[in-house]
Amino acid sequence: MAQVSVSFTVNGREVTATVDPRTLLVHFLREELKLTGTHVGCDTSQCGACTVHLDGRPAKSCALLAVQLEGCAITTIEGVAGADGMHPMQSAFKEHHGLQCGFCTPGMVMMGIDIASRHDAPSEETIRSELEGNLCRCTGYHNIVRSIAAGAQSMRG
Repeated sequence: MAQVSVSFTVNGREVTATVDPRTLLVHFLREELKLTGTHVGCDTSQCGACTVHLDGRPAKSCALLAVQLEGCAITTIEGVAGADGMHPMQSAFKEHHGLQCGFCTPGMVMMGIDIASRHDAPSEETIRSELEGNLCRCTGYHNIVRSIAAGAQSMRG
């Protein structure tokens, strides 16, 4: 199959690459760009471990072909921290023990950032509802929900 050129921005950096048209974004990020914080969980877009932000909105990178993203801006978990340290949502996950084994954490943090950006003070019900597409096999989500609520509060100021 013929290779295709694609250009987009990843974590603020312009990226141009030649890829097989069947290359999933998650594999491109992990294998070509070595951004391994985006995890491959189920390969069916059910678990959310591969969640990234695509033009500012959460997207499951295992369900997107890299060639579909021409001109888009992609942010991975590696791109959310600032020069002064962790993103407030990352800090909240650390402080409120929302990490557990860590496999689902990048996707949960990316969803948490999105939830906090759309809701000033998200309720537990809102957080749980909006996390339905992200699976954690370690917990009952209590600490994850607490982390997102605390992260949202920190992001507000």
